[in-house]
Amino acid sequence: MKLVELARTVRSKNAGPLKLSLDLLFDDEAAYHRALQSPALEPAAMARLYGRPEGTVEILPYPAALAVKIVMDRLVVSGDIGDRDVYGAQQHAPLLDLEL
Repeated sequence: MKLVELARTVRSKNAGPLKLSLDLLFDDEAAYHRALQSPALEPAAMARLYGRPEGTVEILPYPAALAVKIVMDRLVVSGDIGDRDVYGAQQHAPLLDLEL
């Protein structure tokens, strides 16, 4: 099953000029727990998917909201020369085809 079939919302945004946040929101506890238990959402897997060094991606579950936040460094500082997504709003695209 793909993540987008399970999550209600898959989005990305800046978490300051140096960090990127990917947010996953689920409608029910079953979907939330299924996603959290998937090896595809482990920090090392997310690091590979986003081309980051292993150990630099944090997975932050938030059970009260049935949400998961994935945090990593931006490759380019927001607004710097070479930044093609100043708000970080298009960085969730690799998650759209992610198989859980």
